[in-house]
Amino acid sequence: MLSISVIVVAVLMLIGLFGMIVPIFPGLIIIWLAALAFGIIEGFNTIGSVIFVLITGLMLIGMVVDNIVMGMMIRKEGAAWSSVILGMLAGLIGTIIVPLVGGLVAAPATVVLLEYRRVRNWRKVWLIVRGLALGWSLSFVLQFGIGLVMVLLWGGWVWQMQGLIV
Repeated sequence: MLSISVIVVAVLMLIGLFGMIVPIFPGLIIIWLAALAFGIIEGFNTIGSVIFVLITGLMLIGMVVDNIVMGMMIRKEGAAWSSVILGMLAGLIGTIIVPLVGGLVAAPATVVLLEYRRVRNWRKVWLIVRGLALGWSLSFVLQFGIGLVMVLLWGGWVWQMQGLIV
């Protein structure tokens, strides 16, 4: 029989996983926090500790993968490194100033403005925006996959604790 903590953590993890559909929702952090809460409530045995370290590593990778993938895609379309870096910085500052949407607006707006200033060609800028959109889409798929693996690892931890896996 599953304990209440397993059911609550499973629900939280599913909320984290499917919440990632909304760009501002910190799904990977929710999944990680749910795994941490599970470990604190149920205890960290050896296998649980190893699994939690893996979940933590995946969360950290997932947190930066979107910036890397989007940066690579707009670089591929011809954006300057300065635009990529300043766009990321503007996204971070925008998120701090206006937590829910600031980064979503500031990062692409900064890249568009800097690239138009640099190339003075809206067609080229449009290609960069398209690259940004493709990068966002690819990073979503990667983050969702990472979140799914995190949930599956936690499921293995639960099974191991239930004595279903030795």
